[in-house]
Amino acid sequence: MYLTDRRTTTDAVGRNPAPGRRAAVPATVFALGTVSLVTDVSSEMVSAVLPLYLVAGLGLSPLGFGLLDGLYNGVSALVRLVGGRLADRRDGGHKTVAVLGYGLSALCKPLLLVVHGVPLIGAVLAADRTGKGLRTAPRDAMISLACAPADRARAFGVHRAMDTAGALLGPLLAFLVLRTAAEGYDAVFAVSGCVAALGVLVLWLFVPARLDEPASPTDPALPRRPETRTPLRDLLRRPGVRRLTACAVLLGLTTVSDSFLYLTLQRRLAVTEAWFPLLPLGTAAAFLLLAVPLGAVADRFGRRRLFLCGHLALLGAYGLLIAPLGSSPALAGAVLTLHGTFYAATDGVLAAATADTVPREIRGSGLAVVQTGQAAARFVCSIAFGAAWTAWGDRTALGAAATGLLVSAAASAVLLRPSPTDVPPEPAR
Repeated sequence: MYLTDRRTTTDAVGRNPAPGRRAAVPATVFALGTVSLVTDVSSEMVSAVLPLYLVAGLGLSPLGFGLLDGLYNGVSALVRLVGGRLADRRDGGHKTVAVLGYGLSALCKPLLLVVHGVPLIGAVLAADRTGKGLRTAPRDAMISLACAPADRARAFGVHRAMDTAGALLGPLLAFLVLRTAAEGYDAVFAVSGCVAALGVLVLWLFVPARLDEPASPTDPALPRRPETRTPLRDLLRRPGVRRLTACAVLLGLTTVSDSFLYLTLQRRLAVTEAWFPLLPLGTAAAFLLLAVPLGAVADRFGRRRLFLCGHLALLGAYGLLIAPLGSSPALAGAVLTLHGTFYAATDGVLAAATADTVPREIRGSGLAVVQTGQAAARFVCSIAFGAAWTAWGDRTALGAAATGLLVSAAASAVLLRPSPTDVPPEPAR
């Protein structure tokens, strides 16, 4: 019901509808959402079984797995700037780099069938995350270019909802494959590779190579071919990009990783190992249900405002875990709902807010700058929180994170206040 509205007159790239009518989600956004849904099914199939495969199957120690998991999640942050910059270099570059990124990740899934040593598995996982890093900024740039500026957050919400549907289906499919296939883990990796290849095929066939966003006074004017010598420095000179990046870093430094939040909840409620893998499904379900409605709210009432409110939802989840409220199932439902609300109010909304501040010609690079800052900050937070947990215990460490998040949210509210520099010049005619 979120994807189409037959009463609208928008075209495939999301141009403005007739006055008084609600814009339909562009076909390109729907196609990219399908790519992400299929790819997330593939990725989450592997993620669901990888810890057990490495620790129980290959005998990797928990410390070794922690280092490998850090590599798995940290590499993508390092190559996002490369993906965004390569995508902006020529017309059609966004799709080319996205295909390269999705294709590289798809190739890595069947490689897990033939590598068994930890160093080789680490290399394959690093290549998989390289593919994710390359594709993220170009994909988000295509979403922002495919729709009218007034509908960006809703379009990102639709994409993230479809992406999250894949995150829900992936572990369930892995569970079914493990129960029915004789080859166990190898069967999961083989099916995952086939599903990932399908995502690349959908991207290649159904996403146009070039997207021309309608000119809008909300977009900064820029010559068709920007200067390429110092892209990062030029981007950070823009007040909107600089402030959004600073806020993403500040808030990312106090955003505890999903794994630690689930472990804290598991300890609080004494969740058994058999049920532990289902905890992420609670977050994903809330994310799926709220991504589109909250995207529409962001388009109407302000993307930066909703981005900050999303972190207040995360703060609420921290508070419930810290407070002495017992161990009822209702607590788990409340925490996971707030966690999913946090993602629904921040993930696509931040991308939409960034697109508002970056010209069309360097959209991929601008998105990559903000996303890289956020990802790097969250990686640092994971290391710091792990050390704090070891030294002080989980509840004290979470209390410190909650205090830091409250301070960061207050500072971000000041940084994101509207200023005259936020009003871009009219596009050149």
